[in-house]
Amino acid sequence: MNFSAWNSLTEMFFEQAEKHANTNFLWAKRDGAYQPLTWREVESQVKDLARGLRGLGLERGERVVLVSENRPEWLISDVAIMAAGGITVPAYTTNTISDHLHILTNSRARGVIVSTRALARKLMPAALDSPNCKWVISIEDLEQGQSVPMDLYRWDEVLHEGSLQPDDVKEYAGFAQRHETACFIYTSGTGGVPKAVMLSHGAIMCNCMGAHDLLEELGLEREVFLCFLPLTHSYEHTAGQFFPMSIGAEIYYAESIEKLLNNLGEVKPTIMTAVPRLYESMLQRIRRGVETQSPFKQRLFNLAETLGRKRYVDPTSLTVKERLLDFVVEILVRGKIRKRFGGRLKAMVSGGAALNPDIGVFFVALGLPVLQGYGQTESSPVISCNRPGRVKMHTVGPPLKGVEVKIADDGEILVRGELVMNGYWDDEEATANVIKDGWLHTGDVGRLDEHNYIQITDRKKDIIVFSGGDNVSPARIEGFLTLQPEVHQAMAYGDKRPNLVALLVPDEEFLRSWSKENGKKPDLKILSADPDLRKHLAGVVDQVNKLLSPMEKVRRFIIAPEAFTTDNAMMTPTLKIRRHKIREEYGKVLDELYEKKKKA
Repeated sequence: MNFSAWNSLTEMFFEQAEKHANTNFLWAKRDGAYQPLTWREVESQVKDLARGLRGLGLERGERVVLVSENRPEWLISDVAIMAAGGITVPAYTTNTISDHLHILTNSRARGVIVSTRALARKLMPAALDSPNCKWVISIEDLEQGQSVPMDLYRWDEVLHEGSLQPDDVKEYAGFAQRHETACFIYTSGTGGVPKAVMLSHGAIMCNCMGAHDLLEELGLEREVFLCFLPLTHSYEHTAGQFFPMSIGAEIYYAESIEKLLNNLGEVKPTIMTAVPRLYESMLQRIRRGVETQSPFKQRLFNLAETLGRKRYVDPTSLTVKERLLDFVVEILVRGKIRKRFGGRLKAMVSGGAALNPDIGVFFVALGLPVLQGYGQTESSPVISCNRPGRVKMHTVGPPLKGVEVKIADDGEILVRGELVMNGYWDDEEATANVIKDGWLHTGDVGRLDEHNYIQITDRKKDIIVFSGGDNVSPARIEGFLTLQPEVHQAMAYGDKRPNLVALLVPDEEFLRSWSKENGKKPDLKILSADPDLRKHLAGVVDQVNKLLSPMEKVRRFIIAPEAFTTDNAMMTPTLKIRRHKIREEYGKVLDELYEKKKKA
């Protein structure tokens, strides 16, 4: 496949639509069952919407904000905005009114496409306060009787008007060039105010080329993707939308995270992308399920994991007896687990944050092909990924095809290639700080091994530097803590302090079980101050500390009265903790742990 032949994402789409025409493309749940749209049907709606947007006065280079859950209209809107010469600006469905206002104002968006009434309630006040926003298109009907000083249009109305115009969309879209900006992806704001990353058509297609080269050896045929991470995030935007499009694959939209396992069984995907938090949750769910089985089945599961881990370390290390047992558990254990995931998975790609190597090896040992990758929004987003059959779970694999990586003198990972962003919108200073002489300065610290695999050792801005000058990686310590079944979330704390303390969120299922055993109400707000729960978790922390170096040990901790969520702004939509937000909320209480130590 010649990715360099396409000048734009829209050209890629229209070529694939012509090639696959009557083949099913997008699938969504309607009336309790998945219903398809063919490539031709999707192309028709893209063309109608693109002409409709131009009819509303959208000029080349103007921005359109897109606020929607994952659904066929998301892709249709995205491609249509680009085909009309505009730039797509995705916004998270979890955004507050102030979040929307920042994006609308900062991007100077001309208009908005929104999917549901619920999302419109948070969006409309921001749109009304945004000086450049002139119109809103609603995929579903908004509340009746709304009187606002801007133009409101229904989705079907805009498509109908567009269908009456001459069919010149492919020619109009053909003016776009690879280097031109296709979309603004706002960073999720783990460290402050989100910035708009300008990604070009060529940058995203460079990522698609690298993904194709990576997965081609698995035999890319009629692939099936299950899309469930937010399409607003660059990871799913590229890997879950444009990459499937580039290879003519089918895309199914998951109903929700809660229904993901059911959807996996229905859809039977061949390729799946996910973030580490999801793998952590699946691991805990699998382990709890095993605990309810008979002793014999538990022994079989443990044997499958043990032999799988041994085979991961050295495939030739199994004895004759172990190879025979491995064959048995392959049928009795691993085959059943694969079936729960649909039975056809060729690759489960992990990205968006660091995956604990032990979790990755757990899935590989059970016959599920996890490939850990690495990237960031500024690189469209994938930089590297483990290769099928050559997995080193403690690394994030070698650079993708078309990507150059080198390590700076201070250990920072630098990246160069077409995948690098055009810059931050309207922020030349921030752009100059991260792109120097063509090299993207990732802010991550790492090294390259003898096979050119990248091993990330730290995140520059997340490193905790003690008052004595030593430093530790909080993500590593948090990873050990959240591997414990009693701990759902954790944040290590201690910058400019003599040692580490931590904030812990107990696992919900553990909390219910513990409360029942101890005759207490399973209310985290109340139990966060419970001395008996604290004593139990202190034992858990002690066990974790045995795995850590003296410098990494957690000396004291507090229990958070609520989980980190997107609703309380302590977690990004891709399930990474927002350290600065958590510090704002709990920093004073964490600091008091040091004062208590002094008094003691």
